Amino acid sequence: MGNGKLVYSQLLDFIDRNDFNYLVRKYGGDRYVKNFTCYNQLAVLMYGQLSNRESLRDVVLATQALASKAYHLGFGKYASKSTLSDANNKRDYRIFEEFAYQVVAEAQKCRATDIFKLGGNVYAFDSTTIELCLETFKWAIFRKNQRKGGIKLHTLYDLETSIPTFFHITEARVNDMNAMDVIPYEENSFYIFDRGYNDFQRLFRINAIGAYFIVRGKKNNDFKPRKWTRRFPPGSGILSDAIGYMNSEQTRFKYTERIRRIIYWDEEQQRKFIFFTNALDISPMMVAELYRNRWQIELFFKWLKQHLKMKKFWGESENAVRIQIYTAITAYCMMAIVQKKMGIDRPIYEMLQLVSVSLTEKIPLRQLFEKPNYSIVNELDGSTEPTLF
Repeated sequence: MGNGKLVYSQLLDFIDRNDFNYLVRKYGGDRYVKNFTCYNQLAVLMYGQLSNRESLRDVVLATQALASKAYHLGFGKYASKSTLSDANNKRDYRIFEEFAYQVVAEAQKCRATDIFKLGGNVYAFDSTTIELCLETFKWAIFRKNQRKGGIKLHTLYDLETSIPTFFHITEARVNDMNAMDVIPYEENSFYIFDRGYNDFQRLFRINAIGAYFIVRGKKNNDFKPRKWTRRFPPGSGILSDAIGYMNSEQTRFKYTERIRRIIYWDEEQQRKFIFFTNALDISPMMVAELYRNRWQIELFFKWLKQHLKMKKFWGESENAVRIQIYTAITAYCMMAIVQKKMGIDRPIYEMLQLVSVSLTEKIPLRQLFEKPNYSIVNELDGSTEPTLF
């Protein structure tokens, strides 16, 4: 594979340009455009993401230095700083948003698997806050009377395919629980939440549509047990498994159905954890295992910020910020598709590291990714091995 093509051009072959051009026509993205089209913009921005460019000027200088290779890389023509900035500020972000969702759907389809054997998809939902300077990003208000701005990226992450499937961008001051209202819930699927989503009225809506939730409880959640499981496997860490009803004044009328409370002891951390779930039939060890797998969404947020350059934005308007977020997601999912379709036995993180220094090389992708596994420095501030919390 490759036929003398540059690495970046080979990667772009894994996304459907026709689908992107359809969205461009749908929203009139190339209306009155002579040279720098929406696809050129996508190719330049994704190159900046994958090559770890720090700023808009850095992206422009890098593409100008590659002017002789611009056509073969897929840029068509390199852009000046003003041209790229205008494109990011004025072109409809929905082109890049809908295309990101199409690439997400393809990645999820080709990586479909059934790890947990639960008869439905398993998702983790969480958010990450990206702080911004309020003087520059005046629309991104975080806290009143402070010169601080920010946005939140609320993400629904498929734990079995390692693909983010839904995104909701809000100002940073929006409470996490409000984002639960926009999740596209699926019947028979499982949704894993951290303690910040302890809203039993919203959890009851999940129960009402035939989906399942697992949420980490709080110490002050008043629960009245009616039925207990008495015996647990030795060393399982399960201290209690009971089915009953919420009993506090704040929750008894918000969640009126039976609910299950599991208390788990983590031997390594010497800590006790409480889970609430409406999945009454699965084993308590499976509940703890599902929650343990939440660590994957935390890794995704670290990849997004550290390796796909989400700490610094390449535009000041909300439109430009959204375009950069969706191109970063497209780049991540494109690498996930490459990994699966080519059967690459490397984590996506290592593939991103290899790609970042090889985009302009003429080397087949399989040869690039199947080299001996040299030691790559872990930039995730510690081990990426899963721990329970």
